[in-house]
Amino acid sequence: MPELPEVESLAEFLRERAVGQVVQAVDVVAFSALKTVSPPITALGGLTVTTVARHGKFLDLDCDGIHLIFHLARGGWLRWRDDLSGAKPVRPGKGPLALRVRFAPDALGVAPGFELTEAGTQKRLAVYVAASPGDVPGIASLGPDPLTPDFTVETLAAILEGKRTQIKGLLRDQKVIAGIGNAYSDEVLHAARMSPFKVASTLTPEQVASLYDAIVVTLKEAIERARGIAAKDLKAEKKSGLRVHGRTGEKCEVCGDTVREVSFADSSLQYCPTCQTGGKPLADRRMSKLLK
Repeated sequence: MPELPEVESLAEFLRERAVGQVVQAVDVVAFSALKTVSPPITALGGLTVTTVARHGKFLDLDCDGIHLIFHLARGGWLRWRDDLSGAKPVRPGKGPLALRVRFAPDALGVAPGFELTEAGTQKRLAVYVAASPGDVPGIASLGPDPLTPDFTVETLAAILEGKRTQIKGLLRDQKVIAGIGNAYSDEVLHAARMSPFKVASTLTPEQVASLYDAIVVTLKEAIERARGIAAKDLKAEKKSGLRVHGRTGEKCEVCGDTVREVSFADSSLQYCPTCQTGGKPLADRRMSKLLK
Protein backbone atom coordinates (compact mmCIF):
# COMPACT_ATOMS: atom_id res chain seq x y z
CA MET A 1 0.00 0.00 0.00
CA PRO A 2 1.34 3.48 -0.83
CA GLU A 3 2.10 5.29 2.42
CA LEU A 4 3.01 8.85 3.32
CA PRO A 5 6.42 8.98 1.54
CA GLU A 6 5.11 7.53 -1.73
CA VAL A 7 1.94 9.65 -1.66
CA GLU A 8 3.99 12.78 -0.96
CA SER A 9 6.28 11.87 -3.86
CA LEU A 10 3.25 11.41 -6.11
CA ALA A 11 1.97 14.81 -4.95
CA GLU A 12 5.29 16.42 -5.89
CA PHE A 13 5.22 14.59 -9.22
CA LEU A 14 1.73 15.92 -9.98
CA ARG A 15 2.59 19.44 -8.83
CA GLU A 16 5.25 19.56 -11.54
CA ARG A 17 3.04 18.12 -14.29
CA ALA A 18 -0.62 18.71 -13.51
CA VAL A 19 -0.78 22.19 -11.96
CA GLY A 20 -1.92 24.64 -14.63
CA GLN A 21 -3.47 21.94 -16.78
CA VAL A 22 -7.12 22.22 -17.83
CA VAL A 23 -9.23 19.11 -17.26
CA GLN A 24 -10.76 17.98 -20.53
CA ALA A 25 -12.55 14.92 -19.18
CA VAL A 26 -12.56 12.39 -16.37
CA ASP A 27 -13.48 8.88 -17.47
CA VAL A 28 -14.71 6.54 -14.73
CA VAL A 29 -14.03 2.92 -15.62
CA ALA A 30 -14.56 1.24 -12.24
CA PHE A 31 -17.81 2.80 -11.05
CA SER A 32 -17.42 1.23 -7.60
CA ALA A 33 -14.36 3.43 -7.01
CA LEU A 34 -16.38 6.67 -7.19
CA LYS A 35 -17.73 7.33 -3.70
CA THR A 36 -19.53 10.65 -4.24
CA VAL A 37 -22.31 11.97 -6.48
CA SER A 38 -22.34 15.68 -5.69
CA PRO A 39 -20.63 17.58 -7.17
CA PRO A 40 -20.81 15.28 -10.19
CA ILE A 41 -17.50 14.19 -11.66
CA THR A 42 -18.47 15.93 -14.91
CA ALA A 43 -18.18 19.25 -13.02
CA LEU A 44 -14.39 18.93 -13.29
CA GLY A 45 -14.47 19.41 -17.07
CA GLY A 46 -13.00 22.76 -18.11
CA LEU A 47 -11.51 23.49 -14.68
CA THR A 48 -7.81 24.19 -14.07
CA VAL A 49 -5.68 22.27 -11.58
CA THR A 50 -4.44 24.98 -9.20
CA THR A 51 -2.77 22.97 -6.42
CA VAL A 52 -1.98 19.39 -5.44
CA ALA A 53 -2.02 18.46 -1.76
CA ARG A 54 -1.62 15.38 0.42
CA HIS A 55 -3.79 14.52 3.43
CA GLY A 56 -2.34 11.45 5.09
CA LYS A 57 -2.52 8.85 2.30
CA PHE A 58 -5.05 10.86 0.26
CA LEU A 59 -4.07 12.83 -2.86
CA ASP A 60 -6.01 16.03 -3.56
CA LEU A 61 -6.15 17.93 -6.85
CA ASP A 62 -7.81 21.32 -6.36
CA CYS A 63 -9.49 22.21 -9.65
CA ASP A 64 -10.67 25.82 -9.34
CA GLY A 65 -12.19 25.06 -5.94
CA ILE A 66 -13.59 21.60 -6.68
CA HIS A 67 -11.41 18.81 -5.34
CA LEU A 68 -10.64 15.52 -7.05
CA ILE A 69 -9.44 13.34 -4.17
CA PHE A 70 -8.35 9.72 -4.24
CA HIS A 71 -6.98 7.05 -1.92
CA LEU A 72 -4.97 4.33 -3.63
CA ALA A 73 -5.63 1.71 -0.92
CA ARG A 74 -3.62 -1.52 -1.06
CA GLY A 75 -3.52 -2.27 -4.79
CA GLY A 76 -3.93 1.14 -6.39
CA TRP A 77 -1.41 3.20 -8.31
CA LEU A 78 -1.09 6.29 -10.51
CA ARG A 79 0.31 6.15 -14.04
CA TRP A 80 1.19 9.39 -15.80
CA ARG A 81 0.68 9.52 -19.57
CA ASP A 82 2.50 12.13 -21.63
CA ASP A 83 -0.16 11.92 -24.34
CA LEU A 84 -3.67 10.51 -23.99
CA SER A 85 -5.02 12.10 -27.15
CA GLY A 86 -5.20 8.73 -28.88
CA ALA A 87 -6.28 6.66 -25.89
CA LYS A 88 -9.07 4.24 -26.71
CA PRO A 89 -12.17 3.97 -24.51
CA VAL A 90 -11.97 1.18 -21.95
CA ARG A 91 -14.92 -0.99 -21.05
CA PRO A 92 -15.86 -1.22 -17.37
CA GLY A 93 -14.64 -4.41 -15.77
CA LYS A 94 -11.84 -4.92 -18.29
CA GLY A 95 -8.36 -4.81 -16.76
CA PRO A 96 -6.96 -2.81 -13.83
CA LEU A 97 -7.88 0.68 -15.06
CA ALA A 98 -10.23 2.48 -12.66
CA LEU A 99 -10.11 6.16 -13.68
CA ARG A 100 -8.58 8.26 -16.44
CA VAL A 101 -8.02 12.02 -16.25
CA ARG A 102 -7.35 13.72 -19.59
CA PHE A 103 -6.05 17.26 -19.81
CA ALA A 104 -6.72 19.64 -22.68
CA PRO A 105 -4.32 19.27 -25.63
CA ASP A 106 -1.62 21.81 -26.34
CA ALA A 107 -1.01 23.56 -29.66
CA LEU A 108 0.52 20.37 -31.06
CA GLY A 109 -2.44 18.26 -30.02
CA VAL A 110 -0.59 16.53 -27.19
CA ALA A 111 -2.96 15.81 -24.29
CA PRO A 112 -1.25 14.58 -21.11
CA GLY A 113 -3.06 12.99 -18.20
CA PHE A 114 -2.98 10.18 -15.72
CA GLU A 115 -4.70 6.92 -14.93
CA LEU A 116 -5.56 5.26 -11.65
CA THR A 117 -5.21 1.49 -11.68
CA GLU A 118 -5.91 -1.18 -9.10
CA ALA A 119 -4.45 -4.67 -9.04
CA GLY A 120 -5.95 -7.67 -7.25
CA THR A 121 -9.47 -8.65 -6.35
CA GLN A 122 -9.93 -6.42 -3.28
CA LYS A 123 -11.23 -3.29 -4.96
CA ARG A 124 -10.71 -0.58 -2.34
CA LEU A 125 -9.43 2.33 -4.41
CA ALA A 126 -11.62 5.33 -3.59
CA VAL A 127 -12.28 8.48 -5.60
CA TYR A 128 -14.14 11.54 -4.33
CA VAL A 129 -15.28 14.82 -5.87
CA ALA A 130 -15.83 17.34 -3.08
CA ALA A 131 -16.21 21.04 -2.41
CA SER A 132 -13.75 20.69 0.48
CA PRO A 133 -11.29 17.99 1.59
CA GLY A 134 -13.04 17.98 4.95
CA ASP A 135 -16.14 16.59 3.25
CA VAL A 136 -14.32 13.28 2.76
CA PRO A 137 -14.88 11.18 5.91
CA GLY A 138 -11.43 9.60 5.81
CA ILE A 139 -9.76 13.00 5.73
CA ALA A 140 -12.01 14.55 8.35
CA SER A 141 -11.02 11.87 10.86
CA LEU A 142 -7.26 11.96 10.25
CA GLY A 143 -4.86 12.39 13.15
CA PRO A 144 -1.95 14.86 12.97
CA ASP A 145 0.45 14.66 10.07
CA PRO A 146 3.91 13.66 11.38
CA LEU A 147 5.72 15.98 8.97
CA THR A 148 3.98 19.20 9.98
CA PRO A 149 5.66 21.68 12.36
CA ASP A 150 2.96 21.20 15.01
CA PHE A 151 3.76 17.50 15.33
CA THR A 152 6.27 17.66 18.19
CA VAL A 153 7.61 15.19 20.72
CA GLU A 154 5.07 16.65 23.14
CA THR A 155 2.29 15.90 20.62
CA LEU A 156 3.44 12.31 20.40
CA ALA A 157 3.68 11.99 24.18
CA ALA A 158 0.07 13.20 24.52
CA ILE A 159 -1.05 10.68 21.89
CA LEU A 160 0.63 7.78 23.69
CA GLU A 161 -0.48 8.71 27.19
CA GLY A 162 -2.96 6.21 28.59
CA LYS A 163 -3.09 4.13 25.41
CA ARG A 164 -3.14 0.40 26.27
CA THR A 165 -2.49 -0.42 22.62
CA GLN A 166 0.51 -2.13 21.09
CA ILE A 167 2.70 0.51 19.47
CA LYS A 168 2.64 -1.18 16.06
CA GLY A 169 -1.14 -0.93 15.80
CA LEU A 170 -1.19 2.61 17.12
CA LEU A 171 1.28 3.84 14.50
CA ARG A 172 -0.92 2.38 11.75
CA ASP A 173 -4.13 3.97 13.04
CA GLN A 174 -4.89 6.88 10.69
CA LYS A 175 -7.12 8.51 13.29
CA VAL A 176 -4.12 8.72 15.62
CA ILE A 177 -1.27 9.64 13.24
CA ALA A 178 -1.87 10.23 9.52
CA GLY A 179 0.08 8.52 6.77
CA ILE A 180 1.99 5.63 8.37
CA GLY A 181 1.04 2.12 7.30
CA ASN A 182 2.31 -1.40 7.71
CA ALA A 183 5.68 -0.97 6.00
CA TYR A 184 6.84 2.28 7.59
CA SER A 185 5.59 1.34 11.05
CA ASP A 186 7.99 -1.63 10.82
CA GLU A 187 10.78 0.69 9.67
CA VAL A 188 10.09 3.28 12.36
CA LEU A 189 10.10 0.70 15.15
CA HIS A 190 13.33 -0.83 13.86
CA ALA A 191 14.96 2.61 13.80
CA ALA A 192 13.67 3.27 17.34
CA ARG A 193 14.91 -0.19 18.48
CA MET A 194 11.46 -0.91 19.87
CA SER A 195 9.32 -4.04 20.00
CA PRO A 196 6.15 -3.80 17.89
CA PHE A 197 4.25 -5.38 20.78
CA LYS A 198 5.29 -2.77 23.35
CA VAL A 199 2.29 -1.08 24.96
CA ALA A 200 2.15 2.60 24.02
CA SER A 201 1.46 3.95 27.52
CA THR A 202 4.55 2.22 28.98
CA LEU A 203 7.08 4.23 26.97
CA THR A 204 9.49 6.31 29.03
CA PRO A 205 10.15 9.95 28.04
CA GLU A 206 13.44 8.82 26.50
CA GLN A 207 11.66 6.16 24.45
CA VAL A 208 9.03 8.65 23.32
CA ALA A 209 11.79 10.98 22.13
CA SER A 210 13.51 8.12 20.32
CA LEU A 211 10.25 7.07 18.65
CA TYR A 212 9.54 10.66 17.61
CA ASP A 213 12.97 10.99 16.00
CA ALA A 214 12.53 7.65 14.25
CA ILE A 215 9.16 8.68 12.80
CA VAL A 216 10.34 12.01 11.45
CA VAL A 217 13.73 10.86 10.18
CA THR A 218 12.45 7.64 8.58
CA LEU A 219 9.67 9.42 6.68
CA LYS A 220 11.84 12.35 5.59
CA GLU A 221 14.62 10.06 4.39
CA ALA A 222 12.12 7.99 2.39
CA ILE A 223 10.72 11.13 0.75
CA GLU A 224 14.21 12.36 -0.08
CA ARG A 225 15.14 9.03 -1.68
CA ALA A 226 12.03 9.19 -3.84
CA ARG A 227 12.42 12.82 -4.88
CA GLY A 228 12.68 13.20 -8.65
CA ILE A 229 11.84 9.55 -9.36
CA ALA A 230 9.12 8.92 -11.94
CA ALA A 231 5.80 7.68 -10.56
CA LYS A 232 6.20 4.31 -12.29
CA ASP A 233 9.48 3.66 -10.42
CA LEU A 234 8.40 4.64 -6.90
CA LYS A 235 7.31 1.14 -5.86
CA ALA A 236 10.71 -0.33 -6.64
CA GLU A 237 12.45 2.53 -4.85
CA LYS A 238 10.34 2.01 -1.74
CA LYS A 239 11.21 -1.68 -1.58
CA SER A 240 14.94 -1.03 -2.02
CA GLY A 241 15.00 1.44 0.88
CA LEU A 242 13.32 -0.78 3.50
CA ARG A 243 15.52 -2.39 6.14
CA VAL A 244 13.18 -4.92 7.74
CA HIS A 245 9.75 -4.77 6.14
CA GLY A 246 9.41 -7.46 3.48
CA ARG A 247 12.86 -8.85 4.32
CA THR A 248 12.00 -11.94 6.35
CA GLY A 249 14.97 -14.31 6.49
CA GLU A 250 17.50 -11.70 5.38
CA LYS A 251 20.27 -10.27 7.53
CA CYS A 252 19.60 -7.08 9.47
CA GLU A 253 21.77 -4.31 8.03
CA VAL A 254 22.43 -2.96 11.51
CA CYS A 255 23.40 -6.02 13.56
CA GLY A 256 23.49 -8.99 11.21
CA ASP A 257 20.73 -10.96 12.96
CA THR A 258 18.01 -12.60 10.87
CA VAL A 259 14.90 -10.52 10.21
CA ARG A 260 11.83 -12.36 11.48
CA GLU A 261 8.11 -12.17 10.84
CA VAL A 262 4.85 -12.34 12.77
CA SER A 263 1.84 -13.23 10.61
CA PHE A 264 -1.75 -12.12 11.04
CA ALA A 265 -4.96 -12.89 9.16
CA ASP A 266 -4.32 -10.53 6.25
CA SER A 267 -0.95 -8.95 6.96
CA SER A 268 2.38 -9.46 8.67
CA LEU A 269 5.09 -7.49 10.44
CA GLN A 270 8.84 -7.82 10.26
CA TYR A 271 11.41 -7.00 12.93
CA CYS A 272 14.94 -7.71 14.11
CA PRO A 273 15.14 -9.60 17.44
CA THR A 274 18.58 -8.23 18.36
CA CYS A 275 17.71 -4.60 17.57
CA GLN A 276 14.18 -4.60 18.94
CA THR A 277 13.31 -7.40 21.36
CA GLY A 278 16.50 -8.14 23.29
CA GLY A 279 17.28 -11.10 21.03
CA LYS A 280 14.02 -12.90 21.85
CA PRO A 281 11.79 -13.87 18.89
CA LEU A 282 8.18 -12.78 19.17
CA ALA A 283 5.46 -15.43 19.20
CA ASP A 284 3.79 -15.86 15.83
CA ARG A 285 0.17 -16.38 16.87
CA ARG A 286 -0.91 -17.78 13.51
CA MET A 287 1.85 -20.40 13.49
CA SER A 288 1.13 -21.25 17.13
CA LYS A 289 -2.50 -22.05 16.24
CA LEU A 290 -1.41 -24.24 13.34
CA LEU A 291 0.90 -26.24 15.58
CA LYS A 292 -1.78 -26.98 18.19
